[in-house]
Amino acid sequence: MGNDDPIVAKEDGIVIKTEKMEVDKIYPCIYQNRVYLFFKDEHELLNCYEVEDKEAAEAIKANPDSNSVKTILEKAAKKQQEKL
Repeated sequence: MGNDDPIVAKEDGIVIKTEKMEVDKIYPCIYQNRVYLFFKDEHELLNCYEVEDKEAAEAIKANPDSNSVKTILEKAAKKQQEKL
């Protein structure tokens, strides 16, 4: 990721530039082998979630673009629903 990206993982932490984020777009970030998802909601509040599902996390690491992340999360949610 370059300097113009809104979310950048560096050795000493994650740099977040909310002013460069689009509303309701998912921004994945891999930091210390963990997958974090950031997005700015319609109220311009920053939201952050860690992906704990190992299968989903590995899939996001392999294909971290925003549209793929949505598909991966939908599949993981569907699997969770089937377990209930």
